Amino acid sequence: MKTWEERIAEVWDDAANELVDEEVIARIDAIAAERGADDARAEFERAGARDSAGRPLDAITLYRRALTLGLDAEHEPQAIIQLASSLRNVGETAEALQLLEKAQTDAADSPYGDAIAAFRALALASSGAPHRALSVALLALVPHLPRYHRSVTAYAQEIGERDA
Repeated sequence: MKTWEERIAEVWDDAANELVDEEVIARIDAIAAERGADDARAEFERAGARDSAGRPLDAITLYRRALTLGLDAEHEPQAIIQLASSLRNVGETAEALQLLEKAQTDAADSPYGDAIAAFRALALASSGAPHRALSVALLALVPHLPRYHRSVTAYAQEIGERDA
């Protein structure tokens, strides 16, 4: 018999590269219900299904609830990123930026650091700070470059100051 996590993963695998629809939401909800309404991970999965179906307002409520209930170290940064993305999508860029900036500080060594930076860059661009957005994106890219760390860092910092 498959574990709860395996069954959730199977739904997401089945929905890969497809538009998430009501069927996927129903499947996720049915599996999530096994854990009850006070389970952070179940609420996170329910939020993700709605988010993927283009229902950010529904997702925002569920992401907030999941974070309040307390997610593990693997899922908390994902929930913050996904919540911030949904907030940006509904025009709440200031709150999205606040969440992402806190996440970037709190999770400096997180494997989600680059993802946090990418979504922070998107939120900055949406908030009217395209130079800062570019700076954030470039600074996240620097560790992955084979060379030019110093020059790209200096250029990124210079560009970021243009929106200040």
